Amino acid sequence: MRLVSHPVLCNYYLTYRCNATCGFCDIWERPSPYVTLENFRQNVRDLKALGVKVIDFTGGEPLLHRELNQLLREAKDQGMITTVTTNGLLYPKRADSLRGLIDMLHFSLDSPVREEHDQSRGVKCYDKVMESIDIARQLGERPDILFTVFEENIGKIRAVWEDICTPNGLVLILNPVFEYNEVGGQLSRAALAELTRWGKRKNVYLNDAFVQLRLDGGNHVEDPICKAASTTLVISPENKLVLPCYHLGLKEFPIEGDLKTLYQSEEVQKLVALEGRLPACEGCAINCYMQPSFAVEMNKYWWKALPSTLKYNRIKGTWKQMF
Repeated sequence: MRLVSHPVLCNYYLTYRCNATCGFCDIWERPSPYVTLENFRQNVRDLKALGVKVIDFTGGEPLLHRELNQLLREAKDQGMITTVTTNGLLYPKRADSLRGLIDMLHFSLDSPVREEHDQSRGVKCYDKVMESIDIARQLGERPDILFTVFEENIGKIRAVWEDICTPNGLVLILNPVFEYNEVGGQLSRAALAELTRWGKRKNVYLNDAFVQLRLDGGNHVEDPICKAASTTLVISPENKLVLPCYHLGLKEFPIEGDLKTLYQSEEVQKLVALEGRLPACEGCAINCYMQPSFAVEMNKYWWKALPSTLKYNRIKGTWKQMF
């Protein structure tokens, strides 16, 4: 049963540029401009009119955008919930200007061991993450640690939880790795079982539907769980609407000042109708699109995701009404 029929999330790619070279991501390899403030202002009004509640300011590295604080303020002025995930390299420099503008601030950290984390990111950023945690707390922000889980680092969850998150009062978000375009990876059943156990710990967030989806072999085109195109609008740095999702990127439509009309057009809606049904969608388990997909249709994944969603909001001490 479909609960929500309009898009709820926008993945807004401010730039594909990044100051890290993570091996599980290929976005940083793409040439890219930066989103303009003028285009963003036009689009955020249309996003609100379409029913979008959450804007994920993403990339690349979103803090590379020099006007990020102004973009965030525009979104907040429209009543949007804002999320930013960063490698931390620029946060100490930008923290004051971003204060109070990010509802969900995530610092990426893949290991409690400096050398291991820096190697996975292709740049020395571990110390900047630690510095960013201190600065964010001093400013009254409540960041989370986003831990992307691989087979080789699953044994490091305890140290991150005990030595970094717990002393600083941070939520540990476990982000199971996914595979696309020959990058990323998969997790064994034993690793998924270990993740499930960790998800029950205090101040640890794991969307249990992510685990169930992987156990089920991902999305299946004959009965798709993916609702990427109908739940999530993807906007590129070139000010184009990307469909059916960023990772598949089948077609890009220039927005040209009227995102709402474009999204509701017959040509776009034909692509929206193909969400989860294209050959490349078979076996897909990309978290970015599955999380909103789980939230809009009442099925076993909705029920799996619900307890962890309630837990996160309870831990953070606030309820975010997204839908």
